[in-house]
Amino acid sequence: MAKKQSTTFVCDNCGYESPKWMGKCPNCGEWDSLKEFVESKKATPLGQNDTIRRKPVKINDVQLSATPRIKTAMPEMNRVLGGGIVPGSLLLIGGDPGIGKSTILLQLSSQLTHAGYKVLYVTGEESENQVKMRAERMEDFSGDFFVYAETDIGLIVRVAEELQPDLLIVDSIQTMVHPDVNGVQGSVSHVRETTATLMRLSKTNQIATFIVGHVTKDGAIAGPRMLEHMVDTVLYFEGEKFQSFRILRSVKNRFGSTNEIGVFEMTLSGLSEVSNPSELFLEERVSDAAGSAVVVSLEGTRPILAEVQSLVTPTNFGNARRTTSGLNLNRAMLIMAVLEKRAGLLLQNQDAYFKSTGGLRLDEPAIDLAVAMSVVSSYYDEPTQALDCFVGEIGLSGEIRRVNRIEERIREVEKLGFKRIFVPANNVERLPKSSLTIVGVRTVREAINKAFPKK
Repeated sequence: MAKKQSTTFVCDNCGYESPKWMGKCPNCGEWDSLKEFVESKKATPLGQNDTIRRKPVKINDVQLSATPRIKTAMPEMNRVLGGGIVPGSLLLIGGDPGIGKSTILLQLSSQLTHAGYKVLYVTGEESENQVKMRAERMEDFSGDFFVYAETDIGLIVRVAEELQPDLLIVDSIQTMVHPDVNGVQGSVSHVRETTATLMRLSKTNQIATFIVGHVTKDGAIAGPRMLEHMVDTVLYFEGEKFQSFRILRSVKNRFGSTNEIGVFEMTLSGLSEVSNPSELFLEERVSDAAGSAVVVSLEGTRPILAEVQSLVTPTNFGNARRTTSGLNLNRAMLIMAVLEKRAGLLLQNQDAYFKSTGGLRLDEPAIDLAVAMSVVSSYYDEPTQALDCFVGEIGLSGEIRRVNRIEERIREVEKLGFKRIFVPANNVERLPKSSLTIVGVRTVREAINKAFPKK
């Protein structure tokens, strides 16, 4: 006979389960994070249900039906989602407090209701009056837009099944509670079970569901890591605290490409789209400033031109400092080591500060050459050419390795009026004719000699 109840202890930080309480979680090392979780179990033996609701079928017998996506009035949102919202999909959007998660979902709701869709907005953090006050500042909600202030997931499922909306928004998942789960609101157990319930609701009724998730101090979505595995799409809403630009980034998408981004600007009336982000990120660039280089980075399927800045200055301490903003610190330190060993730059007694402007985070290997040229420019105090662009991955031997989709990068550089682009020599062979001067380089030393001929 199976036990009627089982008691486990679940870590609020990482979701680790233990049969007994411990002061420190052995998985993540967090103290006093294991909370008691009592789960009721039925005595029915596993696999002996009364009826089998579905039967396995051969994959050749499965009939594919072309389900049209729900197109939004925001091309940037459609790009990030891979062409639109898939009916029955479960989407998770996370971001820092006040970044604009609720704002973009309210605007999305307004646009869909005007297009004839039905939207249910479930809020666990605000009342209906508060949602109404925010909505009136942005859009006209004259269609089938329903607001429901509730945290009980059982009642939410019942209302959604009766209303049958095309889009369901739950803001936020950390405020929802499951009636069959013990523990505090927002714990790992509640987040996991409520997400599983919403997943069943979404798939069964073909309701596209957006879940808003809070983030931890490290920038990850709060709750169990399994939460991101359960949903179909994971979106992160990013942006600098003191800047108006926001970046919506797809880190997981079962219906489109990952690492796709959409760029928005926060205004008094809500979020407005930025159709040409390359021009935006370069509009304040000082053309004759040392320590600056332009790179064309690939974000998903979109090539974006961005400025990489470096500041190299003699250190006043025994150990030189290395600081980055928007760039990977380990990658920057690796590039400096290659420049010192392979190009003869004395950087071990120099402080180095790196930054990607506009709040854009750059982390693909193709930015290596631009970072290196910005360091060289700052070291020699000599600016790069204003209409030069750099693309290439740097190896530890100082070689410049080929990058993918070079044709699309060149077209974007050409569109914005640049005159010359430095690319890996192995990429030059199959390039079509272009109005740009394409400079193929094989090593970092060769790139420095061609970009700074006087050095």
